[in-house]
Amino acid sequence: MEQHGISKLDLKRRNRMQVLKILKQRGPTSRIDIAGMLELTRAAVTIITNEMIEQGIIQEIGEYKHVSEKAPRGRKKILIDINHHYKFAIGVTVEEDVVSVGLSTLAGDVLDKRNAPVKPSTDRRDIFDFVEKSIREVMADNCLHRGSILGIGIGIFPTMYSQLDIEVTDGVPNYAKLRAYVSSLTELPVVFDNSVKGTAMANIDFLKTKDPNRHNIAFLQYGATMHFVVTNLNDPIISYDNRTGFVDKMIIDPNASERCGCGRRGCVENELTPQAIIRKISAVYSDESTPALYAVTEGDRSRIDLESIYAAYSKNDEPVIRIVDRTLDLTAVLLNNLYFSTNPQKIVLHHFRFSPELADDAFFSMLKNHITAIGGSRVASKIEQSIIEDKHRFLSGCAIAIRELFFDKGGFDKN
Repeated sequence: MEQHGISKLDLKRRNRMQVLKILKQRGPTSRIDIAGMLELTRAAVTIITNEMIEQGIIQEIGEYKHVSEKAPRGRKKILIDINHHYKFAIGVTVEEDVVSVGLSTLAGDVLDKRNAPVKPSTDRRDIFDFVEKSIREVMADNCLHRGSILGIGIGIFPTMYSQLDIEVTDGVPNYAKLRAYVSSLTELPVVFDNSVKGTAMANIDFLKTKDPNRHNIAFLQYGATMHFVVTNLNDPIISYDNRTGFVDKMIIDPNASERCGCGRRGCVENELTPQAIIRKISAVYSDESTPALYAVTEGDRSRIDLESIYAAYSKNDEPVIRIVDRTLDLTAVLLNNLYFSTNPQKIVLHHFRFSPELADDAFFSMLKNHITAIGGSRVASKIEQSIIEDKHRFLSGCAIAIRELFFDKGGFDKN
């Protein structure tokens, strides 16, 4: 006989999932307040949360402290929160320049990490061998057994799909081969997703200061290609999620002198990416025109990179200053257009800097000045830096695992 409706188990999972998502968004909250937000009775919420407390998923952390001197009468509010050490997540992130493996709590607190450089010539088997070895080491070094681990989240940067032999159809990657391979190495649950989406989720889920009113961010990651994710109610919007690289094709300077290989004139790829900046600087490179850059690179044009360009910028190489400032202006145009086309509460920027040696704050301050000049103070006030450090890129994979294997399942270990 065909059955209809929602089962008791599904209802229970959904209620637990909603409780966990409230705690993730708001931090410590009372059962009374949770009941009001979910439109459930206090008794129902008490049953749900008490079971989760018994399982170690959430915990009571004390009474609510009233701001006023005199607390209201009646039953005291006991705050509950997620037990962020209930289980741990292993994250793997494979990007254009690095493969990162690490361990975190459910709150994204870093416990261990391993990083290895990646080049276009790096064989995928070397990447897989590093991942397998690192996962074993992380578990052994932290004395963890299978039951302590929620699962493994693997975030892959879209330009790495071909290098990892991942088939893509209509922009959607097929992780079947990779899933089968990783599953043959471990009994842990394994989930895959776009690393840009994972880093965007990490910027939402791993914030230390909770903002219950923050529901929508836009996330822009800088690199050899630029990728963009938009969220709604703190979940990535699928239409953007499946094509994070579309920003590269946006026109920001229709009067540009050169056409991109894609056939467009003035697109982001041809104007803002590191290779675009280096190409423009190389065109004016000489001992007479760019003496500081020429000295830094010892007269070798092939040594021009973002770090040497910033060094020349700081030493007042006029052509370098002109090109860099123009690039920052065009970046401000892009951010202005992204802000008004997606209407986020914040746009979070990831990897926006000239070199690891240049403090993020220094470059961010430069960029904010250009955004203010081009788009105004309102747009500039909406721009934030990513909270994910370069050495902790594996947190993208952790965020993917924690969302799919913990929050979306209501804390249940099994489907």
